Amino acid sequence: MKFNYVIVGSGLTGAVFARLLTDAGESVVVLDRRAHLGGNVADEKHSSGIRIHTYGPHYFRTVSDSVWQFVNRFSHFHPYRHQVKSLVDGRLENWPIAESYIRRVCGDDWRPAITDSQPDNFEDAALSLMPRVIYEKFVKGYTEKQWGAPARKLAAQLCKRFDVRHDDNPLLTPKAKHQGIPADGYTAMMRRMLDGIPLRLGVDYLSHREEFRPRKLLIFTGPIDEYFDYEIGELAYRGQRRETTYVAEAGFAHPSAQINNPGDGAHIRDIEWKHLMPQRAASSANGTVITRETPFSPDDPQHYEYPFPDEINRTGFRAYQGLAEDEPGVLICGRLGEYLYFDMDHAIARAMELCKRVLTRSHQPGELTKDRVATS
Repeated sequence: MKFNYVIVGSGLTGAVFARLLTDAGESVVVLDRRAHLGGNVADEKHSSGIRIHTYGPHYFRTVSDSVWQFVNRFSHFHPYRHQVKSLVDGRLENWPIAESYIRRVCGDDWRPAITDSQPDNFEDAALSLMPRVIYEKFVKGYTEKQWGAPARKLAAQLCKRFDVRHDDNPLLTPKAKHQGIPADGYTAMMRRMLDGIPLRLGVDYLSHREEFRPRKLLIFTGPIDEYFDYEIGELAYRGQRRETTYVAEAGFAHPSAQINNPGDGAHIRDIEWKHLMPQRAASSANGTVITRETPFSPDDPQHYEYPFPDEINRTGFRAYQGLAEDEPGVLICGRLGEYLYFDMDHAIARAMELCKRVLTRSHQPGELTKDRVATS
């Protein structure tokens, strides 16, 4: 059977495209080489009844009413506002960093270590926010473990993901208007999003390209370098190894869901999943489940999670982007396709915008607009 659109990947980007194109009356098929749908937002229930996120914690938050309305088509969300603690000098401190902590360590007249208004690497960007001693306690070790590289080699833009809390607000994203967790999990939400749409799991499109030729457009949400068979070389990605432990007959082991580890040890954080559950369900759960995450550089594209934030890889991506612009009938998008660190709401908003462009232009086989991928 021929379809107007072939979508590779059933994660957020692919599923949003599939839903909106189907809603517009288009024929769509979704392919995924994994045995499950939902991409990296998939979750599962532990035998204790506690739900865990298979590929690491996903805390949904957005300032966008339209994104919030969209996801609520497919799930009720129970309220959840995420808090993170960092283990520093044997104590659990707030993350992002509370200014009261900086005053306690550095005095009321503290100043950032660097006043350069345009830092050109991650370390200098972080030091433009805080004293060096604070950076070394909270940021340097965590970041270098996360990326497996010196902080000075990483892009300054990565520093935009955190700040110093001058009001000591302990919430990770206090300005996000809408925040929560799908009441019956992300996998159930994604299944509803793909309801009624042909979905073929366990199918690697790259090994079956000739079998799936769309009438209008291929939407590919996997790694852009893999699509082109690494013609210009491999881009770098990071992933996490996860070790999950069940503690029977226990309440809560930690005061918050996420405990960062910027100090000794290879792991960067522990996640206690009961914190993500509604209070009544958490109280009745049997024991507690904790996942420890340790970063690594995967060889298998199925384990890619984070595009590598440095200029060498961004340059490599731009070369692949040039190939993509000349590839007839193909749109490469999503976190791995656009080589950008999208949060969930940004991935959804991006897919919604790209889908709008697709539907409002006249696409013929072999035709592809040049402006379909925005980069930052």
